[in-house]
Amino acid sequence: MVKLVFVDMDDTFVAPDKSIPVDNLRILDVAHERGVQFVPCTGRSLRGLPQQLISHPCVRYAVCSGGALVFDLRSGEVVHREPIEKDVVRALYDDVRDQRITFDLTTDEGVVASSDRWPVYYEAALDDATRAMVISQRTRFEGSTAELIERSARIYRVNVLYVDDAGRQAVWDAVDARPELCRTSSIPVNVEITSVRATKGTALTWLCGRLGIPVAETVAFGDSSNDLAMIEVAGDGVAMGNASPEVKAAADHVAPSCGEAGVARYLEPMLRG
Repeated sequence: MVKLVFVDMDDTFVAPDKSIPVDNLRILDVAHERGVQFVPCTGRSLRGLPQQLISHPCVRYAVCSGGALVFDLRSGEVVHREPIEKDVVRALYDDVRDQRITFDLTTDEGVVASSDRWPVYYEAALDDATRAMVISQRTRFEGSTAELIERSARIYRVNVLYVDDAGRQAVWDAVDARPELCRTSSIPVNVEITSVRATKGTALTWLCGRLGIPVAETVAFGDSSNDLAMIEVAGDGVAMGNASPEVKAAADHVAPSCGEAGVARYLEPMLRG
């Protein structure tokens, strides 16, 4: 029997226009009635999670920043964290600083982006809804990225948006040269960089251990490469109908698309059965 539902946000629980389908909100009520917890499991920061979701009584924990941070929403505490060593972030930035990219940092202050890289948010090939969502989650630091790295006590994730193939390849090469890092993506023009110990899959496993719930009693929904680790480790890994081919290949099942409220349509017979 399912006890925990781990759900990605963008293009999974949330529709492409960043709204939440009505049926997905309704399935939260059904989950609460059945004693099932929903866990947002996302590359977004805590600030970027929809209030309709995190205020629901079936949601207590949230996995953010691609698995680097786990929050207890009731206490407001970070209950698990996996930072990247600052020396590694410095060296990574030195390798890619000449590219036309963003290099924002998830820190204890939230997601912070330096003013010297801010124009790239408007140059990267994003649709309007995604651009607005990305910018709304970031705090602008009036200084350079190098200064931002130095002033940050702990860094949990680096997010890069690139404007050309050269920038993408430079970032891929720099990350791949460092075995202590891993990279994923959630939109076509970004690279999400965390410690190799921080994935959605490791966060899923950690939270199950904290709650004493077998991993076999979990369902995880996702659509992109940053969801692969949790899709592979969950008791039931579910790809959305709009998911990438690699996610569909790794999944146990495929749900309808995010625009069709695929999360609700998949869970409804399971929770009511």
